[in-house]
This record gives sequence, C-alpha cells and structure tokens, in this order.
Amino acid sequence: MKTALVILAAGKGTRMNSDLPKVLHPLAGAPLLIHAMHAGARLMPEKTVIVAGHGADRVRRAALSHDASVEIVLQSEQLGTAHAVDQARAVLEGFDGDVAVLFGDTPFLQAETLERMLAARAEHDIVVLGFDIAEVQPRYGRLIMRGDRLERIVEYKDATEEERAIRFTNSGLLRCDAKLLFELIAEVGNDNASGEYYLTEVVALANARGLSVTAVKCDETETLGIDSRTDLAAAEAGYQARARTKALTDGVTLPAPDTVHFAFDTVIGRDTVIEPNVVFGPGVTVESGATIRAFSHLEGCHVARGAVVGPYARLRPGAELSENVRVGNFVEIKNAQIGEGTKVNHLSYIGDATLGAQTNVGAGTITCNYDGVLKHRTEIGDNVFIGSNTMLVAPVSIGDRAMTGSGSVITSDVEADALAIARAPQVEKPGMATKLFDILKAKKAKLQRGS
Repeated sequence: MKTALVILAAGKGTRMNSDLPKVLHPLAGAPLLIHAMHAGARLMPEKTVIVAGHGADRVRRAALSHDASVEIVLQSEQLGTAHAVDQARAVLEGFDGDVAVLFGDTPFLQAETLERMLAARAEHDIVVLGFDIAEVQPRYGRLIMRGDRLERIVEYKDATEEERAIRFTNSGLLRCDAKLLFELIAEVGNDNASGEYYLTEVVALANARGLSVTAVKCDETETLGIDSRTDLAAAEAGYQARARTKALTDGVTLPAPDTVHFAFDTVIGRDTVIEPNVVFGPGVTVESGATIRAFSHLEGCHVARGAVVGPYARLRPGAELSENVRVGNFVEIKNAQIGEGTKVNHLSYIGDATLGAQTNVGAGTITCNYDGVLKHRTEIGDNVFIGSNTMLVAPVSIGDRAMTGSGSVITSDVEADALAIARAPQVEKPGMATKLFDILKAKKAKLQRGS
C-alpha cells in the first residue's frame, strides 16, 4: 500500500522557553524532527510532507538537509491539528494511497508499531495509534472504544469525568486513505473548548458514515511527546539508557555505561571497549576490537579495527583512522586520513592531512592548515618520523621514510629518505643569564618598595 507521510512540525513549543522551534531541539545529537522523519522513512513513503509554522525557515533547512526530497508546507496560523494536516491537501492532490500522520516532537516511534498500523489498515478505513497511561493525565485525549471499534476521541478538556478516567489515550497518529482523510477534514468544525480544528474529529465523522475505525496499542514510551526541557531531558536519559543496553547486548564493553553518551546514529562493533566519559557526536562508526579511552570526544569519524583512541582525544568530522592506529592524549584529528599502524600519541593537531602507514608523529606536532582564508593539506608518506614540536606549514609534502628534526618549522616539501631540519641556530651568551636575573630582581625590589 502506497504511503504519504505528513509530519506536523508547526508548533512553537511555548513551554520550551526557547527561540528555537520545538522540533529542532536536539535529542541524541539530532533534532526531534529528524527522529520523526527517520521513523516514518521505514514505511518507504512515496512522499513526505512537513507542515512547518513557527521558525519555518529553520525547520525547512533542517528537513531538507536530512532529505532533499521532502516537501514543506506552511501553517501560518495555529488553528489545530486538522487545520495543520489540511495544509498538505494541495501537495497530495490526486495521491492514490494512504496518509500517515506523525508528529515532529515524537521521536521514539518504532517500525513494528507502524507495521501493525499498516496491517490493521487492511481491515479498517482509519487506524489510530493509542496507548495506556499509568495514571490519569490531562494532556491526552481519550479513546472511546466498543470492542475493537473506535467510536470517537474526546479531548480531555471536553471530556466528562467518566471519560477522563479512561486510560486508553490518543497519541495523535493515524493512518487513512488520502482522499477520505481530506474529505473528512473538510467537515471538521471548531465547536470545542479551544476553538480549534481537531484531527481527532475525523473518527466520529467516519463512524457517522458507517466506516470502520480502530485503534492499535503501543507502549507509552513510543509516543512520548517533548513539550518542555524536562521532557527533553527525560527523553535523552531514556534514549541513552536504551542505547547503552543495546551496545552491551551487541558485545561492546562499557566499564561505566552510565557515563557514555551515544548519538542517534552511532555504530560500534563488538569487542570494542568504550572507557568512561566518552561522548559520541553524530556520524561515528567504530569497528570491532577498537578501544576508545576515557574522556574522548568523537564526531563524524571512522575508527577501524584495533585502533586505540585517547584518553582525552578529539576526533572531528572527516577523521579516518585505519587499523591499529594510535591516537593518544590531547590529540585532535580533523579531516585527516591516518594510515595503518601510524601513531600520533601526544599533544598534537592533525588537520586536513593524509598520513601513510607506520608513521610516527612526535609530541606537539601541528599541521598548520589554515592561512586565514583557505585550508591547505599536508601529505605525509609511509614510515615517516616527525620529530617533536614540528610545525608543518601546509601545503607541504613529506616523502616516505623521511624525518624532521625536533622543533622544525617545515615550509617546503621533504623528499623521501631525507632529514629536514628547519630551526634557528642556537646562540649562547656567557654570563648573560646572571645579568638578566640581577636586573629582574632589582625591578621587583623597586616595585615592592613603591607599594
């Protein structure tokens, strides 16, 4: 069955107390909206429509950066969920398939739940997603069921005391034939406590036509909506707990799991060791058998089998570590490819560079890659020895098996097998140290008398 996604992302999120649109607040390194798009993509939709409102330009940029094929429509006035979905009417005109309505602030929807909704849709005209709440809450509409038939959805503000006691509640998600959905939305009124056009009204309208409406149940955690910073923090904690459990189950060693922070797309191979206080930003893949030592930060990088990173290392976007590479304490790697077995063990910055295999980079080495306007690359061959405190002023190339002397500033290419030394000659002036110390002591004494 063909599917079009409509993801509602127009809300301001007043309780977030933020200039950032609610759906763009990050969870596990990605905006909430991206999580919703990722969940919906499992349906293999023919079209995806994002309904934007508050901060529409920023929402548009975020959505298109994730999927350039999505279409953005604008809800200029916040008049309710039915009104929001109706903004997709023109884009979906003539679409022969179902519409699945999702929310941009509901990041934990599972593929299995969407599949159960699809299966139920084969037997019913409309399928709504609901969940049981542990205790009565005023924020959710109640699902009024008769057997497996959903008769109507009543918003809490409009519910009777008996209806408010019902625990089966509305997530807001539904699935329906596109043509039917927009026909029903055209009949929705706003005679309710909020004066809004509720998407939930399509259930009663469909029943009035004698159509079949049902509700599929999921776990409450899947439909967790993010309305406040407190909700966001709780969602982050829940996400991290599940990610850590999955990593442990997949064969990753986490000596202190509660201190490791994963991103939404982190991939870790089995038999990898992740020491305490490691943070993974988006776009990280770590192959099996690697070790990430404590207090390291990784984003947008790839770490191959057997590599060791850290402690206190930073891998930035574009860092590619081959097998058995060693990146040590207080080393930063950015947009650089490090060859097999190469070591960058201490206090170095390697940016916009390519390093060959079995090369050793001494402590304090810097690839000087930025001239104030443009970035330039450093090329280092195989089996090279870079002496400590070497400045490599890019663009520059170091040939295979070459060496640089400690403290050198290398501004020209070094051929293979050569030793390059580029530092000012040492000058020694006998007795000058004593004279300088005497001068400094006199100045200090004068200052103390003046105070």
